[in-house]
Amino acid sequence: MAYDYDGRGDDDGYAAAYPTDLDYDIDGTDMADGSDKPRILLMGLRRSGKSSIQKVVFHKMSPNETLFLESTSKITRDNVSNSSFVQFQIWDFPGQLDFFDPAFDSEAIFGGAGALVFVIDSQDDYMEALTKLHQTVTSAYKVNPNMSFEVFIHKVDGLSDDQKIETTRDIHQRVSEELEHAGMSEIHISFYLSSIYDHSVFEAFSKVVQKLIKQLATLENLLNILNSNSGIEKSFLFDVVSKIYIATDSSPVEMQVYELCSDMIDVVLDVSTIYGSAEEGAIQPAGYDKRTSSIMKLNNGLVLYLREINRHLALVCLLRQENFQKHGLIDYNIHCFRQAIQEVFEVKKKATLSLQQSSDA
Repeated sequence: MAYDYDGRGDDDGYAAAYPTDLDYDIDGTDMADGSDKPRILLMGLRRSGKSSIQKVVFHKMSPNETLFLESTSKITRDNVSNSSFVQFQIWDFPGQLDFFDPAFDSEAIFGGAGALVFVIDSQDDYMEALTKLHQTVTSAYKVNPNMSFEVFIHKVDGLSDDQKIETTRDIHQRVSEELEHAGMSEIHISFYLSSIYDHSVFEAFSKVVQKLIKQLATLENLLNILNSNSGIEKSFLFDVVSKIYIATDSSPVEMQVYELCSDMIDVVLDVSTIYGSAEEGAIQPAGYDKRTSSIMKLNNGLVLYLREINRHLALVCLLRQENFQKHGLIDYNIHCFRQAIQEVFEVKKKATLSLQQSSDA
């Protein structure tokens, strides 16, 4: 059974599968100032690992190189949207920031933010960090109750499994008690274990970014339909540049599966960089284009299958070898899925242009 978006068949075959004119304002021409993009605020005490997370995830810095990063001394703004499909800004705040300083404008900082990520060093005494977290969250919630609050329990690579569980439980309990005592128990905070030395920080940031994507439910539903009609066990829609998955199907995410899919993107991009050739002025990695695909057969009877969706997105699927025998059907379904993605974001683009025109009028 073929996957047919909106009940419409496709008579164009595979030749027109790749959307030739997709513009998501990646070049920054329409949104160069970043005022329309959601903001992610990165906060925490000094040396907690905030800047390291940002450099590793979005600037491809080696984890070992982060040891030489200087401590953040002022608020820095990083526009991620010019090199990736994921469009937002990251504001990195120095750890010594005082929220009770009269010069601190809470409305300007928290007013337009989409998410607040607070980083806690799990290998240090985190009591001071929890006090700062409480001050930060309560101040931000009063200004912008619609923003999401995320806590990265960071540097867990140095903890045992039992220590990870105990540290997470202790931090969660203390934070909940503080909020309840302050009469603000309605604030929801998500907690993630993270380390720059494995894939956990990428998965944690994926969950943060997904909350900023208004089309997330639609993307998840499209992936569910693709899976059910193609015999796919698990599927991810990856942002190629950052390796953040912007959507996945409704089945639970297993860390090992995510690591395999993430590593596959690295392999494909590395090989493409060596043997591929990028078009002049192209933004995507060299050799990554509409013909990009990869098949990896694992020794446990499963197959990893990667297909390009557009110049910034890749679909990575995990399925059984017996289901992969229907290769033509799977390719056709992915072709229809690609068209559906195009329609979803064309609607988004039209809505954005309409909003800009109404505001200019």
